[in-house]
Amino acid sequence: MKDFEISRRRFGYLVAGVAASTMLPFSLRAAAAAQSSAIAAAFPGNWEDAYRNILTPMLQKEGFGLTIAPVMAQDQLAKTMASPGHPPYDTLLMSPGQTTVAIQNNLIQKIDPSRLKNWSLLDRSFQSEYGPTVTVEVNGIAYNPDLVPRPKGYRDLFENPAYKGLVSWTGFESNTAVMAYTEIAKIYGKGPDDMQAVFDLFKKHPDQLKGIVDSTNHQMTLFQQGEIAVFMCSTNNVARLKSLGMNAEFVHPQTGSPAAPVNIHLTKGSTNLGAAYAYMDAAISQSVQQQLMLPPTDMFPTNQTVALSPAIAAYVTRDQIKTLVYPDWASINKNRDSWIRQFDTLVAG
Repeated sequence: MKDFEISRRRFGYLVAGVAASTMLPFSLRAAAAAQSSAIAAAFPGNWEDAYRNILTPMLQKEGFGLTIAPVMAQDQLAKTMASPGHPPYDTLLMSPGQTTVAIQNNLIQKIDPSRLKNWSLLDRSFQSEYGPTVTVEVNGIAYNPDLVPRPKGYRDLFENPAYKGLVSWTGFESNTAVMAYTEIAKIYGKGPDDMQAVFDLFKKHPDQLKGIVDSTNHQMTLFQQGEIAVFMCSTNNVARLKSLGMNAEFVHPQTGSPAAPVNIHLTKGSTNLGAAYAYMDAAISQSVQQQLMLPPTDMFPTNQTVALSPAIAAYVTRDQIKTLVYPDWASINKNRDSWIRQFDTLVAG
């Protein structure tokens, strides 16, 4: 297992392509790679592309290698838990739901903020002891104005016949989906944990089950093909669709938009601290956040020195960030496995 890990890090280093090291004997290059290159887990798609294209060359200029490994947050947890003491990644990229589990299982460690020169440029709410918040994903409803009217909120999707057969949903593995379901549970049930009310709602509207798929990426594809007109999303998903030429719009539900801060965490047992800290610091720098704020990523900048672009400000302002709906992830995590099983049974049935 150790041999495999060393080999993979060498491979990542070679992919990163640190030109200066090519003049060194191989054994010295391997040693250099082991000491100054980090493997960072990032979400597939927009995140992976943006972080690789912007952050990798930036770190190379600072003398560090960086390999961006595309992997969903749940899989980051699973792979890290499978290799205690020898983490497959030096850093993890996670929302609060997975962060809570990572802390409980001792997979990540507290950081030393003095090693991040951009730390003071973050709002205090984005300064977690377990790593900086690099953006806040704002969730709501995406819709195609060519096919359906602008929805007012979740209730519309079940009660207005204009949306019949055109709405897509995903299972409880998705953070975006589970945040939407907790909001729907508030509307139709006794509170965010009353998921039976959501299951009853699906039973009452079996036509809604036609649009269930495995992921938001799958929904993005169906949306582009015109097979669906509505799905639960983040503002980033809509920005991506617009960049592809789609007529897509984002709407804040009347009941409030659920939101999820996204943090970079330092794994327990990381052996590339210098590169890992350099990567974290670059991700919250003014230069990088200004670039990530532009299409097709449209990520909300947590660095206070970055002025919001008109496109970002149209979705959310810095003042509004504090008023968004932040779910109780401890409660969600406690119930999530049960909800997944019930949802799968409902869909399978």
